[in-house]
Amino acid sequence: MAGSSDQGRVLVVDEDPDVLDLLEREVLVPLGYEVAVANDAATAIQQAITFMPDLILASMTLPGLSGKDLLVALRSQGIELPTLVMAQEGMEADAIQAFRLGANDYLKKPLREAEVVTAVERAINETRLRGERQRLAQQLADSNRQLERRVRELTTLFGIGKTVTSTTHQGQLFDKLMEGSLFVTDADMGWLLLEDEKSGQLLLRAEANMPASIGAKLHQTWEDGVSGLVMLSGESLAIEGEGLAKFKIDKYAKAALIAPVKVRNKPIGVLVVARKEGRGFSERDQAMLEAVTDYASISLVNARLFQALEARATHLQRVMGEANMDAQARAEWRAGLERGLRAARAQIGAMLQRVEKGDFHKALQTVDEDLVALVKQVNEAPETFPGKAKPETEGSENS
Repeated sequence: MAGSSDQGRVLVVDEDPDVLDLLEREVLVPLGYEVAVANDAATAIQQAITFMPDLILASMTLPGLSGKDLLVALRSQGIELPTLVMAQEGMEADAIQAFRLGANDYLKKPLREAEVVTAVERAINETRLRGERQRLAQQLADSNRQLERRVRELTTLFGIGKTVTSTTHQGQLFDKLMEGSLFVTDADMGWLLLEDEKSGQLLLRAEANMPASIGAKLHQTWEDGVSGLVMLSGESLAIEGEGLAKFKIDKYAKAALIAPVKVRNKPIGVLVVARKEGRGFSERDQAMLEAVTDYASISLVNARLFQALEARATHLQRVMGEANMDAQARAEWRAGLERGLRAARAQIGAMLQRVEKGDFHKALQTVDEDLVALVKQVNEAPETFPGKAKPETEGSENS
């Protein structure tokens, strides 16, 4: 081998030592190519595997296996390399067969230095351009996959937002939060712990893909060993490998990401995602999980507001019911009083017809007039209720 690989690597295969020397020392090495040589097909196959050339120049008249046989052998080994074949004049039919076997170009012997240089440069440039196109195509495909994932992530976050604003069922909310958390962080499992307002302990409120023994602890106290630290710090934590080994969740996962759920900047719980293998979580994973915890905070605040409104509505219904009962009682009392007063007037009227005029007759007429005034007062004062004194007006007289 000779030269450097600045321009590329070339494997020259020819039965003639003079041709090998010409192509290596006088043509290719001075141009900056790294060159390996072989004088038969068997050696060329070994060189192609170990030297990994960018281009092969092969004679059609090799001893033993011919140049065409070399092309077939390379393809059978899965070695797809640009190849230039070299042949004497009159071997055009063999050259055509070589093209059918994958050769890129044909050089006629005796070789001319300028033709060799042009053919080599053209073949290597085409290979580099093809490789560049493949690399760019791969980058484009990777970018498209990343873009599609970002769109799905945003769609997932949007879906969580819709759930938060459209339902007050906490079970559905928590399930949606867990589903979204696993997707946007590419995690294998996850759980949601919320602080109990009375005891201050963390309760398992939701889980996804956890062992059945953990799922059975839903709505019960459960400590994973690290979430308490995040509750104290109020900051997200990504942990993996040896750092995770000291905590209980090392039994289930080799990498974890814990984000606090905050209300008014105070942690009230944590949202945790984990991976079974040791691949750690990135800053982007952390940002996406924190976005989900924001939705979790909103959902919890909404749930508390809903509970407060529900309690207020219940109280108002009770008050209105009591008020309706009071109004009905007042109406019944007034109707009964009016009936009693009218019955008394009827009795007094009958007595007036039976007694002679005199002081007693005048007294009965006075009572009758008082009863008329009372009936009128009852009709004009519907809010009057027995047992409730009417407020005294200014200038009223004491009885």
